[in-house]
Amino acid sequence: MRECLDLIFRRVSIRKFGGGDVDDETLGLILEAANAAPSAGNLQARDFVVVRNEETKKRLAKAALNQMFISEAPVVIVVCANYPRSMRVYGERGRLYAEQDATASIENILLAVTALNLGAVWVGAFDEEEVAEILNLPESVRPMAIIPIGHPAESPGRRNRYPVSMLTHHETW
Repeated sequence: MRECLDLIFRRVSIRKFGGGDVDDETLGLILEAANAAPSAGNLQARDFVVVRNEETKKRLAKAALNQMFISEAPVVIVVCANYPRSMRVYGERGRLYAEQDATASIENILLAVTALNLGAVWVGAFDEEEVAEILNLPESVRPMAIIPIGHPAESPGRRNRYPVSMLTHHETW
């Protein structure tokens, strides 16, 4: 059981990628892990756009406020919230549930990548409209994160965290 916790604590953000591709079988495992994340009503209101095209990765990197390391990864996954898939059951509240579904899958992607000895980072700073245009997303789908994935070319240490006691409230705030 400790193995799962070790994986969680080993995960770090990787922004430098070395040589080597991420093969389709490995990518498939990562995507399966993403879709195994919790989902409101099991509606799985998230979609994954896999990008390997060099020009598209460069365009995404520019749309992400010129975070060009995105284009250096062999594969990029853009995780999207699919509002209609959740809203058909939950109405307007389904928008939040779709976003929660997407973000839960993002964490699973990061953990799967770590378990496979690859590296990734959750990029949330980007021009949503530009990313949607680049990827030809439907209007009812929102890009939630850009995740470049590859073989790590850096070994950063874990960053400091607030003590849990500072973040925890019992019974009321």
